[in-house]
Amino acid sequence: MSYVKNLRCTYCGTEYSSEQLMNLCPEDNRPLELIIDIDRISEDKPGFSWYRPEIKSLWRFGSLLGLDINDAADQKNIVSLGEGYTPEIHLQNHPIASKYNFNLYLKDEGQPHKGWGANPTGSFKDRGMTMAISMAKHFGVSKVVVPTQGNAGDSLLEYAMKAGIESVVIMPDDTPMPILGRVSALAKMRDDVTIELVKGTIREAAALMKEKYLPQGYFNMATFQEPGWRIDGKKTLGYELAEPEDGLTQAWRVPDVILYPTGGGTGILGMWKAFDELEALGLIDAKRPKIISVQAKNTAPVVDAFNRGDADTTAVAAGETLAVGLNVPGGVGHFKVLDILRQSAGMAIAVDEEAISRNLTDIYKTYGIWVCPEGAATIAALQAVIDQGLIAEGDKVVAFNTGSFEKYLPNVRDLIF
Repeated sequence: MSYVKNLRCTYCGTEYSSEQLMNLCPEDNRPLELIIDIDRISEDKPGFSWYRPEIKSLWRFGSLLGLDINDAADQKNIVSLGEGYTPEIHLQNHPIASKYNFNLYLKDEGQPHKGWGANPTGSFKDRGMTMAISMAKHFGVSKVVVPTQGNAGDSLLEYAMKAGIESVVIMPDDTPMPILGRVSALAKMRDDVTIELVKGTIREAAALMKEKYLPQGYFNMATFQEPGWRIDGKKTLGYELAEPEDGLTQAWRVPDVILYPTGGGTGILGMWKAFDELEALGLIDAKRPKIISVQAKNTAPVVDAFNRGDADTTAVAAGETLAVGLNVPGGVGHFKVLDILRQSAGMAIAVDEEAISRNLTDIYKTYGIWVCPEGAATIAALQAVIDQGLIAEGDKVVAFNTGSFEKYLPNVRDLIF
């Protein structure tokens, strides 16, 4: 942890030692984040000596991460499977982008693309989990547990297996079959993998974790519950959005608008953190993208709170949605998501199931890209964002596809076949 200065609460600002293994801030039970010593990096590694552009994964950002691949002691704890460094695909001639004359890009976290890195489990969750399991290895953690809507569990066990760490995945019993089946199969074959199924959502999964596994000494890897590790992995999304083709000679720039499917919201906190760090390095200025949080209409706590002007979400009853990753009734980090939306002059928007399905089909038929339902939701939100005047002519707009279509079969098969 070469350049980690300390841990800091995202709410009250209380600071803790970076070598203290903990979960939420004990003062207010809010998420922590890793504070990177940008001043010391600037002194120790002038120019771009902190940067490793030849590495085709998120670890290319070297000294800006919680574990520094440039440091031998840190390097031995890094558990990587080639995650991150994913492309932005220009959705040329998209009817809405063409009508309003802006440039629409899809940041594809689901499918591999030649010449780029690839998330090994086909999900953006791999960014958070490569960092989380690497940090767990650094601290000598031997067993971890995660409640999940699906993708985070699949991802956790992939990295935990490589690290030799025991893992427990707790997920709803209606998790899409490819995810549930893979985790179940691994649990049957391996003594170091356990699966638990619950009725309900991630909320019920978290309750079982607290009741059964935390008392046994399992380390809590739920969204925001680890001390900023998953935020630090997800912040690489922001670095990549700003990173030019040649980061050594060309200017780093942020897009004008980001549409992000929001369950817990770790990626929004991560990207905002990344932009602040890049500004501290002098690579970008104070301009920030408008952040648009996209949720499913049937479960939309962030949208409800944003529209009411509330500082935090109130847990809602979970609905049903194809975009199972968005079926999150509430979140301990939602207060910060709302704060970032407002700082960025962005918004929160809910989309219905018909719009999600239609846009998933359209993206496949037009561009041959298999987006997940959460990714389709971001495209479905475009017209509402335009109607609010948040996209201007000539803007660069980036929508996130956070996972692979195949992981949602058979639920979505009829949408493209």
